[in-house]
Amino acid sequence: MRSASGRGATAAPILAAMDLIGQRWMLRALWELEPGPLGFLELRRRMGNCSSSMLSTRLQQLQAAGLIVKKSDKSYELTTAGTELDTALRPVWAWSQRWSDSIGTETEA
Repeated sequence: MRSASGRGATAAPILAAMDLIGQRWMLRALWELEPGPLGFLELRRRMGNCSSSMLSTRLQQLQAAGLIVKKSDKSYELTTAGTELDTALRPVWAWSQRWSDSIGTETEA
């Protein structure tokens, strides 16, 4: 059902998801965890200039959102929902590569 503004109530979940993953370093953390679990220090190393405090905050937010879990060995890994998000974002990643090539920008993994 749509409201008078033309936006349906069902849009709220997509907007919430985009707000979450649109925050700086969120997608990068998910990207780095996609191949498999990583400890904090290794994840921090892979994320370049992301500060430890920022990474800690983002990991807490991703855990609260149910996208990652902290294992007993203190490593982080994607949950089923995190893996599903990765799968859902693959077409966007492919599009972004084509878009970047078409406008001549360089991308960073």
